[in-house]
Amino acid sequence: MQKLPQSVDFALKETSPNIGAGSATGNKLSCTYDLVEQMQYLYVRVVKARDLPPKDVTGSCDPYVEVKLGNYKGVTRHFEKKSNPEWNQVFAFSKDRIQASVLEVFVKDKDVVLDDLIGCMMFDLNEVPKRVPPDSPLAPQWYRLEDRKGGKIKAGELMLAVWMGTQADEAFPDAWHSDAASVGPDGVNNIRSKVYLSPKLWYVRVNVIEAQDLVPNDKSRFPEVFVKGTVGNQALRTRISQIKTINPMWNDDLIFVAAEPFEEPLILSVEDRLGPNKDEVLGKCMIPLQLVQRRLDHKPVNTRWFNLEKHVVLDGELKKDTKFASRIHLRICLDGGYHVLDESTHYSSDLRPTAKQLWRPSIGILEVGVLSALGLMPMKTKDGRGTTDAYCVAKYGQKWVRTRTIVDSFTPRWNEQYTWEVFDPCTVITVGVFDNGHLHGGGGGKDSRIGKMRIRLSTLETDRVYTHSYPLLALHPSGVKKMGELQLAVRFRCSSLVNMLHMYSHPLLPKMHYIQPLSVMQLDSLRHQAMQIVSTRLSRAEPPLRKEVVEYMLDVDLHKWSMRRSKANFFRIMGVLSVLIAVGKWFDQICNWKNPLTTILIHILFIILVLYPELILPTVFLYLFVIGLWNFRWRPRHPPHMDTRLSHADAAHPDELDEEFDTFPTSRPSDIVRMRYDRLRSIAGRVQTVVGDLATQGERFQSLLSWRDPRATTIFVTFCLIAAIVLYVTPFQVVGLLVGIYVLRHPRFRHKLPSVPLNFFRRLPARSDSML
Repeated sequence: MQKLPQSVDFALKETSPNIGAGSATGNKLSCTYDLVEQMQYLYVRVVKARDLPPKDVTGSCDPYVEVKLGNYKGVTRHFEKKSNPEWNQVFAFSKDRIQASVLEVFVKDKDVVLDDLIGCMMFDLNEVPKRVPPDSPLAPQWYRLEDRKGGKIKAGELMLAVWMGTQADEAFPDAWHSDAASVGPDGVNNIRSKVYLSPKLWYVRVNVIEAQDLVPNDKSRFPEVFVKGTVGNQALRTRISQIKTINPMWNDDLIFVAAEPFEEPLILSVEDRLGPNKDEVLGKCMIPLQLVQRRLDHKPVNTRWFNLEKHVVLDGELKKDTKFASRIHLRICLDGGYHVLDESTHYSSDLRPTAKQLWRPSIGILEVGVLSALGLMPMKTKDGRGTTDAYCVAKYGQKWVRTRTIVDSFTPRWNEQYTWEVFDPCTVITVGVFDNGHLHGGGGGKDSRIGKMRIRLSTLETDRVYTHSYPLLALHPSGVKKMGELQLAVRFRCSSLVNMLHMYSHPLLPKMHYIQPLSVMQLDSLRHQAMQIVSTRLSRAEPPLRKEVVEYMLDVDLHKWSMRRSKANFFRIMGVLSVLIAVGKWFDQICNWKNPLTTILIHILFIILVLYPELILPTVFLYLFVIGLWNFRWRPRHPPHMDTRLSHADAAHPDELDEEFDTFPTSRPSDIVRMRYDRLRSIAGRVQTVVGDLATQGERFQSLLSWRDPRATTIFVTFCLIAAIVLYVTPFQVVGLLVGIYVLRHPRFRHKLPSVPLNFFRRLPARSDSML
């Protein structure tokens, strides 16, 4: 079971970027922005203009500003017939790409054929001031417009500010960048870096107790009544009441997921089952979630009666029937003591309860510097050649961050740094790389996934900067493929070591998950609903974090069947059991005297422990302590990453991958589905045999005292009586010593046949002979 090392191409690589963290030199960014390489930019903030002279026949002008630096040109939006326009736009030109010594700023009048020049100004780049935060922003100034020859024009002034800065500047996220000059005005908003927050999610618990005075249309039959609840796209129903009267009772719980701000109300309808797919609505009530009581612990909230409205059809119109009101008895609350799971618990980034009053103080800060990517694969074709417009998304807790999009580059450099508060060290941050498919304002495309990686915070040493290049691995129907490498700088700062160590004694989830636990089926369903709500809300932000991006980051398809993943999990179990197997083999070698010196030492140790039993536990813990110290020399020095061998991605059969990428329900031809079904049946047959063998061994233990085999039970009971008498009169050390020496006896005193106890156990009856 020894795991082979991963391919070099898929391995993690340590890097040495030129970042400020850990450096003693002063020519770095400020200490709050020290996990990224310094990138110099020329910033131009165009604020507004005044008293612009008219250019059109109508006596007005349609002004806009053009900022030009060498071959790069940025343009503001234009205004119709306005002589005092306000733009407040920022342009950023990368210093690495500056090919001119003069910055030109033109104010022009938009025209149908040829735009007229209103005025211009020039700036020598050698005289542009520098600014590094936390310096205050540079105040913009009024500049008198000139003509092309440098002479002053009659009227017209432009307010702007020009300075040299870095990506730590406050203007950086919303600026127009020179490396995205080919992006049209409709697509500029889709390339900016943004920070998003997941909506605050609540569990809505509805305890349906009873209903009174229902009025079914058919009074000649006993009503079969159930309650159906809906919140948005979620629909749940109670069981059919066992009391088949007009006053039914249920006492069933319905649990939904809702997000603040609450947009959809809770709608409950009481319905009578008339037949298959045929139900009659006896009444409805609509309850706004803003008015629902919020619960922080397991104490029950007060119950309430709600009137049920019934609508009838009169003259072809649906009208409310107000003659008589049925009622329903409910206990409704928003459960703030739970953590609403929107990720897998195996690599969750947040485990806090919904209610902020129950949050513990933070234990530290996680800082991530997204440096660059190398060797990205072309994701789409433009003008007959492959291209990639890459951006990164990182998710930890409720905070999502998105870097700016680097246009048309296989080696993009972002150099953006982000921070998160950490409340639990046993959490995971996920970072993904995507190709932007909405640069030109189109809404039909999708952002293609390039790859992702995860880092578990508990595997990081505090205050150490990890700089590594992570392989971006993607699984395709043709197999696993390396899509490039992502370079990150990661640091976990701990504010209180005592608090962090104390967290290891706390339960993983809030206490409500243990006091009133939800079933596995409920958690899976609620997690799916929470994922849908989060992806929908974030896709409505501006710029949107696309639904396909959020679903990929949250692993929406994790629950689907995969032969490859099933094999990987099986070998993970075997890897865990391999330690026990190795110990068993070692003990077998001791018993068979493969190494006589070791066996003699084990005999001596065994005799000492039998004579001094108080040394057993100290010896065990001392042995574990020594192993831990010994393994410290080979402790991992880098964070874990995606492992293709562990995932069985590098040896998966093409048909297994095709099955993994199949839709649900399937879209494959019937002969392929039949072949896969037969394969699944053969695997299930083997699993069925193993489960049956385990059941057989357990039933044999039960039959020791069940008298199914009277002779075997008689032998066992008699043996137990004799053993009780012998053990009572014989000191325990003597018994232990004799048993140990018998087990460790020399091979000369052994024979190859099974032992008597094993022969006796295998002859015991099981219930397998009673199965059809």
